[in-house]
Amino acid sequence: MIRAFRAAPALSALALALAATAAPAHADDLPGALAAAYAGNPDLNAARANLRATDENVPIARAPGLPSLTGTINYTEFLKQGPNAFIAPQRLMTVDPQLNVPVYSGGAVRNSLAAAKIRVEAGEASLRGTEAGVFSQVVAAYMDVIRDSATVGLNRNNVQVLEVNLKATTDRFEIGDVTRTDVAQSNSRLALARADLRSAEAALVASRERYVQIVGQVPSDLQPPPPLAGLPSSPEEAVQIALDNNPDLEAARQRTKAAGYDAKAAGAGRLPTISLYTSGEYSTYFNSLGGGGLSGRNFVQNQTTAQAGARISIPLFQGGLPAARQRQAQATASAVQEQEIGTERQVIANVRSAYTQWRAANDVIKLNQTAVDAAALSLEGVRAENTVGNRTILNILDAEQELLRAQVGLVAARRNAYVASFNLLAAMGKAQAADLGFDPATLYDPEVNYRRVRSRVFDWALDAPTPPKATRTVDTPAQTATIPPQTVP
Repeated sequence: MIRAFRAAPALSALALALAATAAPAHADDLPGALAAAYAGNPDLNAARANLRATDENVPIARAPGLPSLTGTINYTEFLKQGPNAFIAPQRLMTVDPQLNVPVYSGGAVRNSLAAAKIRVEAGEASLRGTEAGVFSQVVAAYMDVIRDSATVGLNRNNVQVLEVNLKATTDRFEIGDVTRTDVAQSNSRLALARADLRSAEAALVASRERYVQIVGQVPSDLQPPPPLAGLPSSPEEAVQIALDNNPDLEAARQRTKAAGYDAKAAGAGRLPTISLYTSGEYSTYFNSLGGGGLSGRNFVQNQTTAQAGARISIPLFQGGLPAARQRQAQATASAVQEQEIGTERQVIANVRSAYTQWRAANDVIKLNQTAVDAAALSLEGVRAENTVGNRTILNILDAEQELLRAQVGLVAARRNAYVASFNLLAAMGKAQAADLGFDPATLYDPEVNYRRVRSRVFDWALDAPTPPKATRTVDTPAQTATIPPQTVP
């Protein structure tokens, strides 16, 4: 009934890297970050717990169709007897066991059980959607740290260059080669560069803290991510794959089916119900019947009775309650159908938007690379022309600023392209745990719990409380903007 995990080639390079990752102490590459989040992310672990709660709806729905056994014990002390109660007992205890066996409930149990099973399937699809969403957050957080680390490196390098420029300009001013205006311009650009550096450092700290929040570990010298495979060649292809594989859409479809069974179960209230029953009773007067003593021996002090039969309940008039419940369930089913269409619309829009962002980001990478190459060549030329008096200090400052903007833009474009490509795969339903090539031993299989609880009928079959499985970050150090030397391009 419930679809098993499947292997998919959508992320082949990333899958191979994940398969080789074995629970690293520090997630310093993307496969390690994904594996750490899969094991310790609180949102993902909460979704698994919620699915286990959904699994319990199956035995809950089945229980009304199973036999029930109850027992009642009554003990009575007759504290005061009437003047003519010559044989009245002084005390009485009765034991009354009752067995009830439902035979027919108008389809209420059958349809409720079918709805519960389908909602388990919907819950499993939603769990896969949560996995893809968490993985998308991991990829975004990972690439944000890489982008912001590179941006800090570029800005620090720019500050160093401008400090050298200011010193050189000051030296030239002292010998009368440039004016006080040139020194002021250099000093102004250096102050702005230092401000940009502080902003970049703050952004890096925020990105690292976000990484700690999502992954549960401190980022340590993050390596470039592996390439992604399985990307579509057209938006039409992407949409078709998403319609077949998107977990959120699959969950919406399953919820629509379950709502249909709910409507059928609601209509069972107007139909007859049939059950078999048997009961018995044991009574004892503790030798107090007949006033006790010798006279009481003439009476039976203990007795046992038993009876069995069939009970048919035929609703005749309930004030319109069954019809109202069924109309309500039908309206709810209609709402769920509309929500399914809304989910389908959202999936289509997300896929097309992600595809466009991915293609645009790739184009932006090429354009920014061209801009970087051209700006570097321009800066080299401006510096050379300045030595012969054809360019001013301001021209050099402008060329340096233009190169910095192009370099920062290139770093951001590379981040955006990778995140957009992963988001596209996630929208297509190709970025779930089963698609990433995790070690099968580490995969969370929701069917294990479902098979464990679906047929339980013992009233005391409880589970021991389990501690949280998510990784806590209270002991992680506050992040800083420190970057390794190799981060600087």
